[in-house]
Amino acid sequence: MRQSFEPIWLALPFPAFVISSEGIIAEVNDAAEGFCMTSRKQMQGRALAGYTGDGAAVLDAVAQAQGGMRSVVLHDVQVGWGGQGRGVANVQATRLGEGEVLLMLHPRSIADKMDRSLSHRNAARSVAGMAAMLAHEIRNPLAGISGAAQLLSGGLSADDRELTEVIEEEAKRIGDLVNRVEAFGDMGPSAAEPVNIHDILDRAKRAAAAGFAAHMTFKEVFDPSIPPTVGSADQLMQVLVNLLKNAAEAAPAGGVITLKTAYHPGVKLSLPGKRSQSLPIEISVKDNGPGIAASILDDVFEPFVSTKASGTGLGLSLVSKIMADHGGVVDCKSDVNGTEFKLLLPVWKEAR
Repeated sequence: MRQSFEPIWLALPFPAFVISSEGIIAEVNDAAEGFCMTSRKQMQGRALAGYTGDGAAVLDAVAQAQGGMRSVVLHDVQVGWGGQGRGVANVQATRLGEGEVLLMLHPRSIADKMDRSLSHRNAARSVAGMAAMLAHEIRNPLAGISGAAQLLSGGLSADDRELTEVIEEEAKRIGDLVNRVEAFGDMGPSAAEPVNIHDILDRAKRAAAAGFAAHMTFKEVFDPSIPPTVGSADQLMQVLVNLLKNAAEAAPAGGVITLKTAYHPGVKLSLPGKRSQSLPIEISVKDNGPGIAASILDDVFEPFVSTKASGTGLGLSLVSKIMADHGGVVDCKSDVNGTEFKLLLPVWKEAR
């Protein structure tokens, strides 16, 4: 790699490799390290096929470029690395000369997640606007209904008093729903401050273990070297408590909730104006429940979509909105072995 081009090479936002004529990885950029979760030193000098597996579409693209085609582009390819799935990407292989090929991966997952996150945030704000408009109009008659029910109950028989109690309970339930919908107000982080995610995870876990997740076993797989993220500790606490509550309700009695943190320096989000946002901090909350039905998996962050018979479908939408307000992304993967929510967040940077 010529020294004059090295800064450009390392700054590329997409995973890129130079593959020799023998199929050996000769060069790797920073984004590729993060995408593959493997260091540059480990990859250089090793066969590409050793990571992708024989017969992979990525190898086919490289072979076509080496075979005479100047550039080969494959769309929506499932990319695996070292036996692990890395998601869907567009693959581009371009011949450099003397059998060398520039291999670039354009992961679709982060862009798709951010698009969905922004969509969820806009939907949540639409709900907030509706709530702000209706809250006063709903609360006034609710107060009147509840007060009238209390007055009536004083002169009624026990059987009739049961009915007024139903009226009061339902009025309270509607009031609680209005309160939850109002939580979708403009909740951008109130103050940008450094937040230690392990402190927040510890607080959230202790709160869960003392209450709704007392029947669960917690497993922790933490990377202690993770730097602080930026945002509101209280709002990130709200996100984690919400995810832990979902995990505790989904898993069987005596089930396991796995909390994991990791740092992936190559994960970047492309922004308008040729800018990019690094999202290297990853937090994972995983349960061993039966999983989310495939029919609603793509919509779990939409307002009023719920997997629970008595759920309002607002919790995960609020999670998505808070993450978007923090410049981060939330993703969900689920199968019959359990459900995993991953949060990607930026790193705190001191003002200069």
